[in-house]
Amino acid sequence: MPPYLSQSAAPPTDVPLQTLSHDEYLALRDGAQVLEFDRHGDKVLMLSDGSYLKLFRRKRLISSAAWYPYAQRFADNALALTERRIPCPEVLEVFRIPAIRRDAVRYRPLPGQTLRQLIRAGAATDDLRDRLGRFVARLHEAGIYFRSLHLGNIIHAPSGELGLIDIADLRASRRPISAHRRRRNLQHILRDADDRTWLCQDGNPTFDAAYRSNA
Repeated sequence: MPPYLSQSAAPPTDVPLQTLSHDEYLALRDGAQVLEFDRHGDKVLMLSDGSYLKLFRRKRLISSAAWYPYAQRFADNALALTERRIPCPEVLEVFRIPAIRRDAVRYRPLPGQTLRQLIRAGAATDDLRDRLGRFVARLHEAGIYFRSLHLGNIIHAPSGELGLIDIADLRASRRPISAHRRRRNLQHILRDADDRTWLCQDGNPTFDAAYRSNA
């Protein structure tokens, strides 16, 4: 195992960006399983120690990602969520890999199932709608604006807690988010037809009532 692929990690801190050579990257991904990919290449790998490596491609030459990589944003957002006691992946390392023009974050995934997986398995209950409404209200009150908030990015952990994954596209402030952003975020949750059907099935008011009573 490469020396930078540590067996364990301390609690989340401000994780510095490291530069990996091509040989170091190949050693890191040796024996890895590809979990996600697209026409540009690998996106998410499960490494030999069970940690995940998420790769970010800079889509434009001139982009804020040049000086603030999405991998670093992922790490910073994990720290912000952890400070607010919101379950999320545990970030271990952040990399820049010039040879493949990628940035990457290595993390331990948040255990559990996404709400979409539970819905498809027929395991989602009205109680879960209530807990989801309270969870989203908690995010907004804690200053979390997650532009990719949908039921595929919310995890139901074995403990029963709800948490977030795929957190690069998130902003955290010290004050509750504005009414305008709350509306936009709630509209985003309803974009997916299957998500919307489950949340609002037959005019079910549970999610909306839980959100309003906790916001």
